[in-house]
Amino acid sequence: MDDDLPPDLVRLRTLETWAAHYLTRIRARIAAVERQQAQQAPAPTVRPATGPGRARTPDWGLAEAGIGVPTTEIHRGDCWARGRSLVAVSAERARAELADGAQPCAVCRPDRVLNRP
Repeated sequence: MDDDLPPDLVRLRTLETWAAHYLTRIRARIAAVERQQAQQAPAPTVRPATGPGRARTPDWGLAEAGIGVPTTEIHRGDCWARGRSLVAVSAERARAELADGAQPCAVCRPDRVLNRP
């Protein structure tokens, strides 16, 4: 047994009651601080997901060369021809990949939007 706790049941029950009361006060303070921080937080700028548990659709994506994809391709994030292995990239990275020889998707034509030279 721990030496810092009293040996009798009456005092142990008193400590238990005090600890439960104090834990309630701590949880109430945590909830108040969380509400205060939520009110002060700026609104998110990320597009909402289309359903519960769904990840945000990227604006641009990179499909690496591999099985079924003969060369690296750049896609718009909402392209239906993108396949399963689309890696989300920024517009700057998509432009750089196009400049380095990646092929634009023939369906969604990201090069037109990204102003490929």
